[in-house]
Amino acid sequence: MDGILLLHKPKGLTSHDCVFKVRKLLKTKKVGHTGTLDPDVTGVLPICIGRATKIAEYVTGTSKTYIGEVTIGYSTITEDSSGEIVQKKEVDRTITRSEIEEVLQGLMGKQLQTPPMYSAVKVNGKRLYEYARKGMEIERPTREITIHDLQLLDDRSVFEGETISFQFKVTCSKGTYVRTLAVTIGEKLGFPAHMSHLIRTASGGFQIEECITFEEIEKVLELGQIQSILIPLERALAHLPNLQIDDKVAMKVRNGAVLEAVELLNNAPFIVLLDESHRALAIYEKHPSKPGLMKPMKVLRN
Repeated sequence: MDGILLLHKPKGLTSHDCVFKVRKLLKTKKVGHTGTLDPDVTGVLPICIGRATKIAEYVTGTSKTYIGEVTIGYSTITEDSSGEIVQKKEVDRTITRSEIEEVLQGLMGKQLQTPPMYSAVKVNGKRLYEYARKGMEIERPTREITIHDLQLLDDRSVFEGETISFQFKVTCSKGTYVRTLAVTIGEKLGFPAHMSHLIRTASGGFQIEECITFEEIEKVLELGQIQSILIPLERALAHLPNLQIDDKVAMKVRNGAVLEAVELLNNAPFIVLLDESHRALAIYEKHPSKPGLMKPMKVLRN
C-alpha cells in the first residue's frame, strides 16, 4: 500500500489527529502528513502512505491555495475565530473596494512574516502554542514567504458596518500563515482584524475536488479497493525535473549506486530517476565531494 491519500480534512481535527485516524483505518504505521493545518481549517491535506512517506518533504514544499475570510473590527489572541478578543475598534467609515484591492496588491510578492504565538513553529524544542498556553510570549523567528496571488472574492463596491467581512483567495509559499495575513490586511486598512474562516483548496498540484472524506475512505475499505484511491508517487513528484533510465542503470539505482552526473543537475538541486515503465526509482543530487558524480538522496524502490 503506497501512495498519497488526498484527504478532505474536516473541521475540529489537527493534522496529527488525521494521521492517527488514517493509521487505524488502514492498519499501517507508515503514514505521515505533508504540512500542518489548524483544527478550524478544512480542505486539502495530502497524507503519505507507505513508500510515499519518503517524499513527504517534496510535497510539503509546494505552494498552497486558500479561500479565506477576514473580519475587520476586532482581533483575537489566536488570530482566528477560536480565540478570545484582544482588541476592538468599530469600523466607523466606509471602506471602498478599490481600497481593499490596493491593500491586497501591496501584499503580493516576497515579504517577511512572523508566525503567531498560537502556531506549531518550534523554538528551543517546543512549539509556540505550548508557550502561549502558559501565558508566555517569546521571540519568534521571522521568515521569508511569498504571496504569489491575492484576490478579493466579493463583488461589493463599498463595505460598511460595525464589523466588515469579506472573502479572499490566496496562493502562497510553504510556511505562510494565512491568519497572520488576514490580520495584516486589517492593519493596513486601519482596524484590528482576524481570520474568520479558511479552507485550503489546493496543495501543489492537488485540488480539493480530488479529495475524499473519512466516510468515503471507510466505504472504499469495505470494498477492498484502497489502492485505487491512492495517488502514485510519480504524480506527487511531477513538479520536479526527471530523467528516464534504462533497466541496466535502474538496477544500479535500486542498490543506491553513485552515478555520473547528468546535465539536468546543472540547473536543479536534485532530479527524479524513472525506470522504463515511468516509475519513480530514486531522487539524486550532485555528489558533495566528487565532481562529475551524483548520489541518491532517496531510494524509492528496491
